[in-house]
Amino acid sequence: MDRRKFFKNGSLFALGTSLLNPFDLSATQLNLDTLKKNKKAKNIIVVVSDGMSTGTLNMADLYLSRKTGTGSNWLQLYKESKISRALMDMASANSIVTDSSAASSSWGGGFRVNNGAVNVSPTGENHVPIWQKFKKAGKMAGCVTTVPITHATPAGFCVNSKTRKDQEGIADKYLELGFDIMMGGGNLYFSSEYRKDNRDMYQEFETAGYQVVKTREEMIAANNTKPILGVFADSGLPYTIDRNNSKELTQNTPTLGEMTQKAIDRMKDHPEGFVLQVEAGKVDWAAHGNDIAGLIYDQTAHDEAVKVAIDFAEKDNDTLVIITTDHGNSNPGVISGSKANDNFDSIQQYKHSNEWILNGFGKETSISQIKERIEYANNFGVTDEEAKLILSYYTDLKSEDGLYNARHLPFKVLGEIQKQHNSVGWISMHHSADYVELAMFGPGSDLLKPFIKNTDLHYLILEAAEVENKF
Repeated sequence: MDRRKFFKNGSLFALGTSLLNPFDLSATQLNLDTLKKNKKAKNIIVVVSDGMSTGTLNMADLYLSRKTGTGSNWLQLYKESKISRALMDMASANSIVTDSSAASSSWGGGFRVNNGAVNVSPTGENHVPIWQKFKKAGKMAGCVTTVPITHATPAGFCVNSKTRKDQEGIADKYLELGFDIMMGGGNLYFSSEYRKDNRDMYQEFETAGYQVVKTREEMIAANNTKPILGVFADSGLPYTIDRNNSKELTQNTPTLGEMTQKAIDRMKDHPEGFVLQVEAGKVDWAAHGNDIAGLIYDQTAHDEAVKVAIDFAEKDNDTLVIITTDHGNSNPGVISGSKANDNFDSIQQYKHSNEWILNGFGKETSISQIKERIEYANNFGVTDEEAKLILSYYTDLKSEDGLYNARHLPFKVLGEIQKQHNSVGWISMHHSADYVELAMFGPGSDLLKPFIKNTDLHYLILEAAEVENKF
């Protein structure tokens, strides 16, 4: 359907006839609804919880409901019937189990690509990323994330790359393409101290007119008249639970919600509108590590960003908000048992992520120190045998593989120990082939069908904004 033609010829005519009969209130309301449905989306905000299994969404809602009496903002939209909702098939070109680069590329480029590629087809063809299409159409464009801004999900909306691993090259392309606001981690790929070519990308961005910010305070102080590059960590930002329990991290590191608000403030007054991707990237990292505190608290951070986006969209009336995930990961969930309620509620007392716990140990750590650190972080005691098992990974050269586990730390072991106390189980430490949740709020949400293929979202976004797919 040509929405613009329908809007011009159908809805206005229908509204005109109802105005001739002012007593036909039901017809008037029907036609006003039709007008709303066919309204163009001036702005697009895509809020992604990377690696969010359905169980993660469920547990975050349970956690918030039981702690505060109010559930998640995401599920509240479901309860109030404010959104259109669907399931989405996220398979890549070469696997029913996608990775983040292929997933984001399916939305960004409109085609399925092999895992590991960024908008480059299996035959080597480049697909123009959607944020480039919107930039060429006159809109502002940006991304914010809790992992490196050069990581797979933001890259999939912005650039072409044969491999997601080329994060230095992706940083270069961001500069060439001139996106309006890019914030997250990734100092390793911008600093001359770490880059293989010794280029000082911060200086190059500043020369190109960017404000470069590296702390929460600098981000807040940045003006909204110039583009912004924000890099707040060497790799990913700290987990939300670790940030919340560190005065230094709280002062220096913005939340995902704060970055989202800053990005909206930077771009909201642009006459042609804006497009923004928001990613809770460390939900995926926590799932890979079977790290329940990292997972739930970063999912709640994603939920805060959802509220920022929805609050803006409700006032603005021209903004389509899309809320989703790119794939499942590790499929965690609360396991039945007589103490399931109390065990799950114990997570409310956790102070730190498993990453924080395990990075605090080494060869010289004693059994008592291991027990003390875990009890401080999780509010329960481990046995001597459990402490010895954990210590064996540091002293006996045992090795536990896993993505984002460069030190081969015993994440799986600690997760299994915690399960006895929090009743949360995991099926693996890897991505899964789940059909994922997809919700839409605002103009264009009426276009969503109950079940779609990942690549369909690319074309739906273009149609909602009435941007032609000609680039």
